[in-house]
Amino acid sequence: MSKVKYYYDPETLSYRKIERKKGKTITYGFIFLLAAALFGFLFVFIASQFVESPRERALKRELANLELQYELINKRVSNAFAALESVEERDNSIYRLYFEANPIPEEQRRAGFGGINRYNKYEGYDNSKLIIESNKRIDQLQKAIVVQSRSLDEIAVLAEDKEKFLSSIPAIQPVRNKDLKHMASGYGYRTDPFTKVRKFHFGMDFTAPRGTPVYASGDGVVKRADANSSGYGKHIRIDHGYGYVSLYAHLYKYNVRANQKVKRGDLIGYVGSTGRSEAPHLHYEVFKDTERINPINFYYGNLSAEEYARLLEKASLENQSLD
Repeated sequence: MSKVKYYYDPETLSYRKIERKKGKTITYGFIFLLAAALFGFLFVFIASQFVESPRERALKRELANLELQYELINKRVSNAFAALESVEERDNSIYRLYFEANPIPEEQRRAGFGGINRYNKYEGYDNSKLIIESNKRIDQLQKAIVVQSRSLDEIAVLAEDKEKFLSSIPAIQPVRNKDLKHMASGYGYRTDPFTKVRKFHFGMDFTAPRGTPVYASGDGVVKRADANSSGYGKHIRIDHGYGYVSLYAHLYKYNVRANQKVKRGDLIGYVGSTGRSEAPHLHYEVFKDTERINPINFYYGNLSAEEYARLLEKASLENQSLD
């Protein structure tokens, strides 16, 4: 219950009861409520500036976690770039060089993306710069991986072709050393056994007993196995591809037929003395792009360094050929 208040009236020399007017009471009440509302708003505003709500704390934790994840992603991207750069270095300086392919220039490996801004959807956020930079690096990494993947695909094809090439070229001696009597005559000017005239001898003569096995010097396809070429008698020609053809002449008999595929080291025939021949031997020739070349350069497949040196010495002697 509110207290009754009095005031002293000097005219009547007595105390009178203070009567509050109703309008003033309403005004005072309104002022009180307005002041309370303003105080409450001010309190909420100050609290909102200096005191975090549970939701704000949760959002800040989530944002901090996202920033941490982006930093971890950037570190992983950096590690992936380092590993990729190592592969790219080996690709340019070893793989592509070995297989005679042009290195991929750096500007092609690190080319950007043309056209419209592909990252505008990430703009307008507090961490837009971080998000955009992370996405750019990931896109660059993906593009570099695609370029390197295509390069390795090309290298795989070149390696397969190189392997095929290495197995196809005539790279072994067609008669085994253990079956040879000796190497009778090499590539170059020799004395003809019939006319005694000095002329160019386009192959190598391997002296061996009649019936000695003759082996294919490289993978290929038998193009001819007949006696229809003047002077060679029974002979075989193998097309190795890449412009290489090998010829085996004066055979006793064949072990292959025309259009048959053969592998290096396959038995294709036997030493004889058919055609223009003075004694049983194998006359062996190698062609490159239809031109006869020295077979001495193609024996690295089954001769040691010492055996090759001895063969080279004998082949260089200008003596009499056997055909």
